[in-house]
Amino acid sequence: MTALTIEEKCRDMLMYGYQAIKQFPKHETHVLAAEIRKSMLQLQRLIVTAFKRYHKKTTLTELDIELAILKRQVRLAKDLRYIDVKKYQLWIERLVEIGKMLGGWIKSIKNKQAVAL
Repeated sequence: MTALTIEEKCRDMLMYGYQAIKQFPKHETHVLAAEIRKSMLQLQRLIVTAFKRYHKKTTLTELDIELAILKRQVRLAKDLRYIDVKKYQLWIERLVEIGKMLGGWIKSIKNKQAVAL
């Protein structure tokens, strides 16, 4: 797993997410939009943390959980019609791609642990 690949995908998702959030209604700026921003930034923070830690399993699990939460928040934004279906699809595609990379990373860590035993 190269550090830049998943970090670049996360940055791309962040840039897209921030643009999408700008279209939320004003009354949601400090509610759902703030929660989504927080989740996106937490995702980025956990990626950096996982690269820096020797034991990555717990951090990768936290990253997987945060990704699942973010997906649900984005779906809620679509269901509330804060973003249209097209924006939702583009945003979710980015999140799914990060999820696939994360799944591969988790699998590689588990394989390394199995070999070590």
